Parts: sequence; C-alpha cells; structure tokens
Amino acid sequence: MKVIAFYLPQFHDIPENDKWWGKGFTEWVNVKKAKPLYPGHNQPRIPLNKNYYNLLNDDVKIWQAELAKKYGVYGFCYYHYWFNGKMLLDKPMEQMLENKKVDLPFCVCWANEPWTKAWVGETKTLIAQQYGGEKEWKAHFDYLLPFFKDSRYIKEDNKPLVVIYRPEIIGCLNEMLDYWQNLAKENGFNGITFAYQNLGFDLEKNKDDSRFTYDIEFQPNYAFYDMNKNKHKILREIKRKLSNSLEKIFGINLRLIGEGKLVSNRIDYSKAWEAILLRKGENKKNVAGAFVDWDNTPRHHENGKIYVGANPKTFKEFFSKQIKNVKDKATLTFRLSVALSFCFPTTA
Repeated sequence: MKVIAFYLPQFHDIPENDKWWGKGFTEWVNVKKAKPLYPGHNQPRIPLNKNYYNLLNDDVKIWQAELAKKYGVYGFCYYHYWFNGKMLLDKPMEQMLENKKVDLPFCVCWANEPWTKAWVGETKTLIAQQYGGEKEWKAHFDYLLPFFKDSRYIKEDNKPLVVIYRPEIIGCLNEMLDYWQNLAKENGFNGITFAYQNLGFDLEKNKDDSRFTYDIEFQPNYAFYDMNKNKHKILREIKRKLSNSLEKIFGINLRLIGEGKLVSNRIDYSKAWEAILLRKGENKKNVAGAFVDWDNTPRHHENGKIYVGANPKTFKEFFSKQIKNVKDKATLTFRLSVALSFCFPTTA
C-alpha cells in the first residue's frame, strides 16, 4: 500500500511570475491576500508557526521529506512544467535530484496545460503548449532521463512512473508516448509506466487509453463530478468539449470560467468523501484518490471551490476508510495505491 502526494512547486519566485504578477510573486502571495467570501469562511490560512517557506531552501525540502515519511506518505509526485523546451518552476525538483538528503521516492506529473490567466478569470495565454515532433519529444525525454536514473525515482518493473495531467489535449499522444517507450528501452529501462490524472480524459467517449497503465482518480474532482453530473449536464458537456478543442488548437483555457455559476462552489466535505468511498474502479487501471482539504479561492476567488467542514479528525476518519476500501478491492478493481491530492500547503 503506497500513498503518493502531488507536489506543487510554486512556493518560490521566478522571473516569469515577477513579470506577470509582480516582483516576488509566489503561491504565498495568494495565500496571504485571500479574503473570506462569506461569514465563517476560513480565510486567510496561516501556515503553522507562520512558516512561509521558500522551496529553493534545501532544508525545507529535507524537512518536507522527513515529514512525509513520519506520517506514512511513500513519495511525492512533482508537477513538472515543460513547454516545448521552456520550463517553469523547475529548480526545486532539480535541486532535489542533486541533494540525496531529500530522501524520499518521487516521480513526475507533466502539467501539460498552456500557462494562462484562466485562474484569475482571463483567457490570455502566457505560454502556449506545443508538442512538436520527435526532435522535441527527445529533448523532453533527455531532460527527464537523469531523474529516471535516480535510485529514488518510483519505478514498476524497471519502468519509471510518468503521469500525464491532461492527455485529452495532446493531439500526438500515442505517437509521443510510443516514442518515449522506445527511448526508455534504449536507455536500459523496460519501458515507461504511464498514468493519467485528469477527469477530462475519462469523459472522452472514444478515448484510447491503451498506452496507460493507470488511471488516477484525482480528488476531489472526481467526487465533484459524481455529485453534480446530472446538473446542467448538457451545458457543462458543451463547455467541456469547447474548452478541450480551444485548448488543443489555440491554447485557450475556459475550464474555470463560469464554473461557479453552474454549480454551487460550497461543497460539504463529508458528502464529497462519501462520494469518493462509493466510487467503483472500472478496471485494474484505477488508482484511488484522496484529499486533505480544498479551498482554491485564494487563486480563483468567486470561481473557486470550498469544501466545508474539513479538519484533521474528519480527514483521518475518511482516509482510514479509503485505505481499507483500496485493500479490500485491490484484487478486483483498485490498485494498491492512493494518490493524495495534497500540496504544501493545502490551499491547492
């Protein structure tokens, strides 16, 4: 039984964010500026001991790894931002690779969306996502290769685990993944274990998931879908298809715009967890998901979602049930893993 937590690396400043959002911008700026949207809304969140850490500090990464091990987290899945050779937020992962004192298994999730202003309600594209051809695919693989070779990298049968955030917007998906499989074998691996994370790919009616070993239930997104799939069903499906098409062709992300107007943005935490526990893995590709807390209004403001009623005691109760759920169903549906939607801190 392995718990892998998704890891957001935007808790340090980079020149691009300085240009787009102001000097010194990190995710902490959003955290500090957050305001309550209704009476009793728990914002702004203040980290324990006001520890607004910097991920470029090696001691922070060592501390996080030790904290994860102490509480039973097997490894981190680092969000990786690659735009046809242009990278963002790459330094924490690169520093981790060089520092063996960050002693925790890891893998990468390619966050392959265009970099846009969608999370502040705008459609402007800051960095488009282009996938190119074999030359560009090889450059991306070559960048990741030193990570794959690291003894801490999570592998299955000598196959590095690589998560693709949104396969549905990659026009050359199968060709690219097949090419990477061949490159991996040329470099001494048995191939690559591919997984995908986003609900959007699952909703594609004619999807080809033959290249993927695992389907990660990214929570609470799957629970939110289960709870609301019959509300404004036609309108939401039109919006999803339009957004995917615009994103694939033009790099325009409409997914977050107006979402709060279609369904309530305040969701009962316990009901969301009940929906998670009711999920039935469709096949042996499914990896069960979990989440600690979720309030992304520091980023998305009125378009954000707030799961009301989250606290450590309630999370422990439901997470314990999910672990039992996974173990009980492992031979039938769910794999013996849980993907934990948890980034430092819990204002994802």
